[in-house]
Amino acid sequence: MAHSRIVAGSAVAALVAALSAPSAAPARAQELHVVELTTEDVLAGYAAGRFSAVELTRAFLDRIARYEPYYNAFISMNPDALATAAALDLEYAGSGPRGPLHGVPVVIKDNIDYGGLVTTAGWEGFSSATGGVDMVPQDDAAVVTRLREAGAIILGKTNLPDFAGHGTRTNSSVAGMTLNPYNVDKVPGGSSGGTATAVNASFAVLGLGTETGGSIQNPSSAQALVGLKPTYGLVPLEGVVPLSGTYVDVVGPIARTVYDAAATLDVLAGPTVEDLATFASEGHRPDGGYAAALDAATLEGKRFGLVGTGWRDDFVPLDPDTEEQYRRAIDVLKGLGAEVVEDPFAGTGFVDLYDEQPRVPTQGAHDMLVYMQGLGPGAPFDSIEEWEMLSGRPYTRGQGRGDAPPPAPARPSATEEGDAYQAWRHAIRNLFRGVLREHRLDGLFFPQSGVPSRPVVEDPERPDYAPNNWAEIPSNIINDLGIPTVTVPSGWFEDGTPFVVAFVGDSWTEAELLGYAYRFEQATRARRPPTLSDPPTN
Repeated sequence: MAHSRIVAGSAVAALVAALSAPSAAPARAQELHVVELTTEDVLAGYAAGRFSAVELTRAFLDRIARYEPYYNAFISMNPDALATAAALDLEYAGSGPRGPLHGVPVVIKDNIDYGGLVTTAGWEGFSSATGGVDMVPQDDAAVVTRLREAGAIILGKTNLPDFAGHGTRTNSSVAGMTLNPYNVDKVPGGSSGGTATAVNASFAVLGLGTETGGSIQNPSSAQALVGLKPTYGLVPLEGVVPLSGTYVDVVGPIARTVYDAAATLDVLAGPTVEDLATFASEGHRPDGGYAAALDAATLEGKRFGLVGTGWRDDFVPLDPDTEEQYRRAIDVLKGLGAEVVEDPFAGTGFVDLYDEQPRVPTQGAHDMLVYMQGLGPGAPFDSIEEWEMLSGRPYTRGQGRGDAPPPAPARPSATEEGDAYQAWRHAIRNLFRGVLREHRLDGLFFPQSGVPSRPVVEDPERPDYAPNNWAEIPSNIINDLGIPTVTVPSGWFEDGTPFVVAFVGDSWTEAELLGYAYRFEQATRARRPPTLSDPPTN
């Protein structure tokens, strides 16, 4: 059944309470311990008959109903979650698990389409609950189709800053501010902060984020999670509200373990006619899958480049506390048999070449038009012009500056600016690969952030001051290169916030990076769950 409605703000908790209300049949939701539950735990629980998908889903909904009013991870809930779980229980009894994520509760960022539910992209203009017009796709995004075919249960859609436009804070005009469960005075990271908070708080087993400039890595770093930013073209983008769909945007998993991230990538990755860019991944995925390759992974004899001013000139040198944590992580890496090279990009001109990146002014208009055309003929609108007619207001995002006209939605590859960007990206990729070859590097090993987590209130004199200042070390550089990155928890600062490292590799090296991260994760076991608080009563 399709549901062309959105449940936002405090109404989310009300819907969750209604969804998780006890049924006539006895349930064991209150007995289930869902904190830090993994995909392997879920599948083992079903196999042993310890719980059903309905019972597990209700247990997660109970937890969301209790804590969501405080942490505000969601924009909307899926009213069909329990019905989906019930159908999966019947299927399991008749023919066994549907796929590798059978009955696994999952969340998706609300710039990813779920057919019949509103996609807001965090913006009040796409939500009738905040005075706009609901944007309702007719079908699922390609990644959601793959999740559902694998047996996942989508619990709801998570908060993001308007149009995923902030890498530090997750504060939308639809649902307000998402909090960090470790410390509500610290930022949750952005723009996939809602997904990160939902996964960190055990509102779901895992979730999907999107990234254009650090939006999977940053919240994963802020919340001690495994975030996988894949190679551009490995995972389909169809049905995802774009920022830079032609060149940069990706969808990837956010999880509490490397195994869960790898198992999810097994479901998400690969070619589809819904996104022709994914055919570039042909021949680049491991034969047995990403998760199956983890046990054979090793760091013995591998060589990694360390961060320095040859990579970037902002956020480096590192904050002293971050440098201390980084050196401890390097010691762990070396203890596992790896070798390191200090600042391999020094003297290569990499920073100068990156600063020469050209701009492609038509990209945003083109990508948004392509996305809207995919909403379907039965959607309330499938163009900006239709939205303007229905809403009675102008659409200003990405339009011309000052008196300049809005850019035409020309395919970027048909423009001089597009050609210039492609030429620049080819040059900087060649330089990047030349450094890897010269130093015989298997990858890079960086701190994900150059400083500890930022405070929510940057300036007490100006509490509304909210700069986009997450000290991201790999991005935006790796985003423009289109290469993969995996974050993994490493340690903890004295204020109780996490220190997270990032493994970076060349295109299509996800299997290797996940293997390195897995070995590092098993050695450190740094991840620990937050202690949640009930909503304040005042």
